Amino acid sequence: MSSDDRPQTFVGSIEPGHRQIDAWSNQSLLLSIEQGGIDWPSSCRNGTCRTCIGQLIDGQVRYEIEWPGLSAEEKAEGYALPCVAYPCSDLLLRR
Repeated sequence: MSSDDRPQTFVGSIEPGHRQIDAWSNQSLLLSIEQGGIDWPSSCRNGTCRTCIGQLIDGQVRYEIEWPGLSAEEKAEGYALPCVAYPCSDLLLRR
C-alpha cells in the first residue's frame, strides 16, 4: 500500500459546542461523528431521508453517490448529508 492509498484524517469541528472529531477520508462523516461520541440524528444512511442534514460552514466533502438528497440551492448554501458525505479537508459542520 502506497502512502497515496492510505486514508487521510481531518479535524472535524461540530457545532454547537465546538466538539472535535477525527474525520477519516475513507468513511462517511456520520460514522466519524458517531465514533467521536457525538449523538447526531440519522435514519436511512443512504442520503434520501435528510434526517442527518447539517450545514458545512467550512471545509469540503465529496459524495460517492451521483446526487445526494439535496437541492441545488441547499448545496449552494453549504448543506451536507453526513451519512453519505466523505471529508476532503478539515471542516466545521453545524447541526
